[in-house]
Amino acid sequence: MMNDKTMVSDALVGINNELKMYADFITQSENKELKQLLKQYRNEAEMSQEKMYTLAREKSYYVPAAKATEEEKQHVKSILTQPTML
Repeated sequence: MMNDKTMVSDALVGINNELKMYADFITQSENKELKQLLKQYRNEAEMSQEKMYTLAREKSYYVPAAKATEEEKQHVKSILTQPTML
């Protein structure tokens, strides 16, 4: 039998995968109406994800990582802004 923590975690994983799927579909669609509908579904999934995340935080099922230091942020920023050689 599944416990609450497992069910919330599974739901979050499912919603996150759904969000990735919508992002792929939206970028690949050339049909304007379909793209708009997919964006609406994505927005609804984002709201569901936010609710599940809030529930997980409230119940201590999910504890976010510590906030990055300013030095860590600058390091990542410097990596991402370096010109790439192709």
